[in-house]
Amino acid sequence: MSEELSQQVERLIRPGIRALSAYHVPDPGNCIKLDAMENPYPWPPEMIGAWLERLRHVSLNRYPDPAAASLRQRLLAEMEVPAGMDLLLGNGSDELIQMLALAVAGPDRVVMAPEPTFVMYRMIAEVAGLRFAGVPLQADFSLDTPAMLSAIEAQQPALVFLAYPNNPTGNLFAAGDIHRIIQAAPGLVVLDEAYAAFASDSFMAALADYDNLLVMRTVSKMGLAGLRLGLLAGRAEWLGEIDKTRLPYNINVLTQASAEFALDHRQVLDEQTGQIRADRAQLHDALAAMPSLTIYPSEANFILFRTAAGEADAIFAGLRERNILIKNLSHAGGMLSDCLRVTVGTPEENAAFIAAMQEILDL
Repeated sequence: MSEELSQQVERLIRPGIRALSAYHVPDPGNCIKLDAMENPYPWPPEMIGAWLERLRHVSLNRYPDPAAASLRQRLLAEMEVPAGMDLLLGNGSDELIQMLALAVAGPDRVVMAPEPTFVMYRMIAEVAGLRFAGVPLQADFSLDTPAMLSAIEAQQPALVFLAYPNNPTGNLFAAGDIHRIIQAAPGLVVLDEAYAAFASDSFMAALADYDNLLVMRTVSKMGLAGLRLGLLAGRAEWLGEIDKTRLPYNINVLTQASAEFALDHRQVLDEQTGQIRADRAQLHDALAAMPSLTIYPSEANFILFRTAAGEADAIFAGLRERNILIKNLSHAGGMLSDCLRVTVGTPEENAAFIAAMQEILDL
């Protein structure tokens, strides 16, 4: 970059943006891909054929329904959104997080979340010009509720994000603690239930109990990651204002048609997520049998584990050499030092991962 161009970039691009690093997605190459919390199961061939036939009738020359009204009605029922509540759809949860941030952005406005958690809360808040306040979790990754309540009182956040289950730790925070945070928050509290399909609890029904609660979900973890479809449930008074930050036609015609088709075959999706939950238990037990690792309980489709001090990078590299890609979180430092995260794959993928781990650890 020339000096003149460098000066132009420095003059025009906000310092806060220049200080950020773009979200990095590694190239998996030919690896077994266990790094991104995807559902590893494709649709059955006959279902793919029926889906392609459905797509034949989609008018690609026309703009999509800007409100995705038909899909929205289906999701209200499928996600068991309480009566009287509404839905707002986004191009994945990331767009919904961005819409929320833009809707509340203002001088000295604060977005708050416990940390470690989903990195996009902080990143999007900073892109939108908001101040992000992270409150450390306890050593076992549970909420430090007194610290959260103290931070809420001191900083009066416009938005509080709580991932439920949390990413990257996989645990469900205690429901009683979440109720206390919702009651104490002066602004909106967003329960991010991206992994609801694998969890034993949800706050969706609690929408009717609180004016300041919103629940966010995605269909990505149900096996539809390629569609990029997220949903935000809550009171229409909030959603109507947040909707003003949405770009027109954000849910394309192929996503709308494909998501409705998938919901017509909900049983297949539910069977796949049921299989993943069963495989998660087996994967947990296999990892727990390795004495040098600390395994954390998960209600998501991934498992976080801690290696012996200083070994995370070597284990990650050893897996990559064996064509297995997981997530190395150790470089984040702090509470995630020496931590790795593995997505639950197919039984064959899980077996290959465990065999590689045993070989690397010389078990």
